[in-house]
Amino acid sequence: MKRQFFLTNDGVAELKAELEDLTSQRGPIAERIKSAREFGDLAENAEYSAARQEQEKVESRIAEIENILQNMEIITKPKGDSKVQLGSTVKLKGESGTKEFQVVGTVEADPLNGKISDESPIGKALMGKKHGEAVEIVTPAETTTYTIAEIK
Repeated sequence: MKRQFFLTNDGVAELKAELEDLTSQRGPIAERIKSAREFGDLAENAEYSAARQEQEKVESRIAEIENILQNMEIITKPKGDSKVQLGSTVKLKGESGTKEFQVVGTVEADPLNGKISDESPIGKALMGKKHGEAVEIVTPAETTTYTIAEIK
């Protein structure tokens, strides 16, 4: 069974740009492999081994991105801001101040930039909650209770 990936329009654009960049690297890597072959014995050829490893890494990432793009669904901006769902931006208020998160799919998750996965502990705690509800967020460091101040 194929896995469905949820992405925002920005996430799709980022993946397409990365795919284009990686595809453009194929030619130069092939040239490095070709010139490294000319050095002779491939078993003890460090340049050849390094170029082949880079080629494998690039091809693996290209395949991964193509799979994501073929099996993705665009996260549309939620129409009703009544409850937290994929694509929602949530503002939380607590004793330690306010925090803002956007709930995205796992591919786009970037917690340091406020993008949390719907499958993460914080994302799971927020999903389905409404404005004004209390949310208990359990992290390895602490358990904190926040109130949902705004859902965009």
